[in-house]
Amino acid sequence: MNTQETLLWINEQFSHTNELVQKTLEYEQKNIAYMYIKSLIDNEMLQKTIIKPFFEMANMEQFKLYVQALPQFEEVPAKEQVLLEIMNGSILLEIGNELCLIDLKLSKNDEVSSASVEMTIHGSQIALSDNLLTNLNLIRSYYRQPTLNIEYMSLGEVNQQKVAIVYDTEKVNTQALKLIKEKLQRVDKQVISAANQFNNYLNDKRFSLFPQMIMTERPDRIIYNIAGGKVVILQDGSPQCLAAPVVFFDFMNTMEDDYHTVIISTFLRLLRYLGFFISLLLPSIYVGVTSYAPEVFRTELALTVAGSRMGVPFSSFVEVLFMLFFMELLLEASIRLPKAVSATATTVGGLILGTAVTEASLASNIMVIIVSAVAISTFVIPVNEMAFAIRIVRLLLIVITSIFGLAGLTLGFLVFILYLTSLDSYGEPYLRVYNYKKNKERSEGHL
Repeated sequence: MNTQETLLWINEQFSHTNELVQKTLEYEQKNIAYMYIKSLIDNEMLQKTIIKPFFEMANMEQFKLYVQALPQFEEVPAKEQVLLEIMNGSILLEIGNELCLIDLKLSKNDEVSSASVEMTIHGSQIALSDNLLTNLNLIRSYYRQPTLNIEYMSLGEVNQQKVAIVYDTEKVNTQALKLIKEKLQRVDKQVISAANQFNNYLNDKRFSLFPQMIMTERPDRIIYNIAGGKVVILQDGSPQCLAAPVVFFDFMNTMEDDYHTVIISTFLRLLRYLGFFISLLLPSIYVGVTSYAPEVFRTELALTVAGSRMGVPFSSFVEVLFMLFFMELLLEASIRLPKAVSATATTVGGLILGTAVTEASLASNIMVIIVSAVAISTFVIPVNEMAFAIRIVRLLLIVITSIFGLAGLTLGFLVFILYLTSLDSYGEPYLRVYNYKKNKERSEGHL
């Protein structure tokens, strides 16, 4: 194998990234050259294993024998295998026109925590950490492609936080990448404490209800996004990152969808979308039917609903708002309270809403069932940002339905669909369902 040809070929493979480090050491008629990917290498081991012995050895022959005696030493196989070993955390070392590999991989798995926001039963439980180098090491370890590129910039006038833009140069949506870079350069905030803030800073529509970027803490989801052509933004000090562009359906997918058989995955997706529609429409349907069109129910059901509302002094509209308001307070309290008391507080709140309210005739039994179904259905939505947006839309639909009845609900739902179709995420249609792409593998959930 020709040494120079191999080195030139490897340089060509990494021509799209600035992560490849190449250095030459010369001292007292001794010289070596080496190359590696900086986010994968343990710098301390590199110093102790290669650099320090090079300056201490008397001659090149002695250094060569020393390198060959290292337990991490590996002879160079085919150049394709050399490329893979470099992406696995090895250093390619040139000594006297001969190549060898030294494994100095930096392992950061012991410095990461378990996923606490995006929980799954199957698959990896590793989450991002607060350290940017650790996160990039995880991504590099799982995405072994020379086309993976990482660009750095510092943002925040006061804290000057380091931000990394990660993408695959061959698969990335170039239009989205250009827009994201331009908007990042225009960010002029004093303090940026977390990557999540970019969801607002990069969004030109200040009052947009739906998120234009998807937030995640899972390295496996990041890899899936990069492979799908998305741009990932990480920040030092932030255990979560953002990926864009996104479509609406990205927020309804989980990593577990790929771990099950097709039938089970399809069933879970359908269950998720059913929960989405229940959470969005059920309270409005209750208000519209009880207030404007009770004939929609069968006679027995209509009598049951009417009987359960006997003694309730409020209209169905006020009843729904009353129950949903306290449900929202309960959800917010469960998030903000310390873990030691949150379970007790939510249990007490549930008993008050479920038992005391009905016994005091402030709400009907059926209303309690509806609110419980809505709360459970809201939790089915995998990404919190989308769940928050749906909670706002739900309240708007209730108000419209209370004024215009079921016709208003139908019109309001159509306006909601039209609003989604008018949105875009960095040039990507927000509600697209077809499989856009350069290589027919573009968006997460449609690979």
